Amino acid sequence: MTDRRILAENDFAYTIFDKFPVNAGHALIIPRRHVTNYFELSPDEKAACWQLLDEVKRLLDTDFQPQGYNIGVNVGEIAGQTVMHVHLHLIPRYDGDVENPIGGVRGVIPGRQQY
Repeated sequence: MTDRRILAENDFAYTIFDKFPVNAGHALIIPRRHVTNYFELSPDEKAACWQLLDEVKRLLDTDFQPQGYNIGVNVGEIAGQTVMHVHLHLIPRYDGDVENPIGGVRGVIPGRQQY
């Protein structure tokens, strides 16, 4: 079973490993208040989430030694959101984890990743 312990937390948010990780160390930053849409978070909640993202990145650097990261937020079903509670993905990237990583997050729309 995936480790569900809290990796880091503050007054507005907490971080856990993703239950279905796309890579080793894939973490989620989750606001405590139930909000569906990232753009409905308060400025304090957004700041707290990004502070935790930086904190957890340092933990992942030590524990997993990735060569890069992708950061993502899905907003709305049309953008792929399946859990209707805001969460930020921090996905460690490793040399060779995909054949051609050029374009990164642009790959959410097949055929538009490479430019």
